[in-house]
Amino acid sequence: MQTIAIVLCGLAVGGLSFLMLHIYQLEGYVPKQYWGWLRQNTGRVYACAAVWLTVGAAVLTRFCPLSWISLIVSALACAYAWVYALAQTRGEKVKKKLDFTKRMRRLALVTLLVVLVLLLAGLAEPLILAGAGALYWAVVLAAGYLIAPVEKAINRRFFNDAKAILAGRDDLIKIGITGSYGKTSTKFILAAILAEKYNVLPTPASFNTPMGLTRVIREQLLPQHEVFIAEMGARHVGDIRELTQLVAPQYGLITSVGKQHLETFFTLENIVNTKYELVEAIGPDGRAFFANDDGLVRAMYDRTAVPKTLCGFDASCQVYADQIQVDAQGSSFTLHAPEGEIRVTTQLLGKHNIGNIVLCCAVGLALGVTLEQIQKALLTLKPVQHRLELIHGARGITIIDDAFNANPVGAKAALDVLCAFPGKRLVITPGMVELGEEEEKLNRQFGRQMAESCDFVILMGAKRTQPIAQGLREAGFEQQRLHIVETMDEAVALIGTLLGPGDAVLFENDLPDQY
Repeated sequence: MQTIAIVLCGLAVGGLSFLMLHIYQLEGYVPKQYWGWLRQNTGRVYACAAVWLTVGAAVLTRFCPLSWISLIVSALACAYAWVYALAQTRGEKVKKKLDFTKRMRRLALVTLLVVLVLLLAGLAEPLILAGAGALYWAVVLAAGYLIAPVEKAINRRFFNDAKAILAGRDDLIKIGITGSYGKTSTKFILAAILAEKYNVLPTPASFNTPMGLTRVIREQLLPQHEVFIAEMGARHVGDIRELTQLVAPQYGLITSVGKQHLETFFTLENIVNTKYELVEAIGPDGRAFFANDDGLVRAMYDRTAVPKTLCGFDASCQVYADQIQVDAQGSSFTLHAPEGEIRVTTQLLGKHNIGNIVLCCAVGLALGVTLEQIQKALLTLKPVQHRLELIHGARGITIIDDAFNANPVGAKAALDVLCAFPGKRLVITPGMVELGEEEEKLNRQFGRQMAESCDFVILMGAKRTQPIAQGLREAGFEQQRLHIVETMDEAVALIGTLLGPGDAVLFENDLPDQY
């Protein structure tokens, strides 16, 4: 009976470890980021009843080896741990399910071996399993450290293979895009413009890490591709440099620089220097393109020695837009360039998207795409999914889906877009994250901005959204127009009670599962 109880406790620890594999994957398999999540979510780590059932069962087995109670508690712990783990990692409400990639399978195997060692030790001393139950999160952390040298070797081999593939393509035009905001939208706009003349491969979705780009190059790049567009993301100083070593871009685009990922960058100066790593990789035969912000990006442009183009909204830029008209249906503007000028109409919403378009037009013109081809491409261009995507919802309510936006500049731009819609306006948001020490201040500012832009606000998560609620109150937003819920289902259910035909709702940000 004692042996059965101990085995059940061991299986319970395995179930809890399975739960933490999902968090480890969401945090990019980086132990430091996983550890950071653990520090910020101590309550969540120990909220699961299976933790205390496992600890209790192991303790009971140690002191009451023939007790039916310990066997029953062990069985409950095992069952609860696995049901809870599967619901949290593979359930219907999970946004990004646990993906059993080859890397995850290797990590899961090492995690299983760690659990088996603990189980064997627990047969001799059940209190070891009690400790494993209380520190179940450390099982995955230990497995991650144990397998790290193997993963590093595998990644380096794949990275070098992808690097060799690109190095062997002298005919391929290679373009890098980075910035604090707007990378993905800019990438797809540029791909649409260049597709008028070239066979283009942009990295899909938000693939912007070394291994993401490596996978695209090895699996999707074909001999017939003439242009490769690489979105380049960063969370630490040196991340962009690593990506440029892989891609060796001839052309680079800087979309923006601002307060994003301050949790890992710590300072704005670090962000600027990291984004500039792309420009440093451009040779004298290439060209760098900058979106003029009269601030940090403009300063980057001013210190750049390689051929460069400044893009923006006035004649101080080589390529610029004016006579802008923005409404709920899209945007139109006049594009000015050395090659001439054209009137452009697009379905994309917001002035910030016009800035992205101008940047891409400058690249297209530099690569021989005509003004007429640009005009045609932009006329049929569709919004990027979940980035100010316009959806005609039920009962005549317009939905603005900006779920993949999570930064102060983008959030403000989304509110500006919402203001262009007639009728009543509603914002649903869980707030912004990964903003380091400034997170509370920036969310409070977000609340004040919302107070000026909408009639109703639904905040998701009472604790996390406290700064937004405070900002709303500071701006005089009426309490009865503010609703606080815990789930998206509750938020959606409220829409029908607040809005009707002709009204609009903005879904601003959708936090990842680890939040």
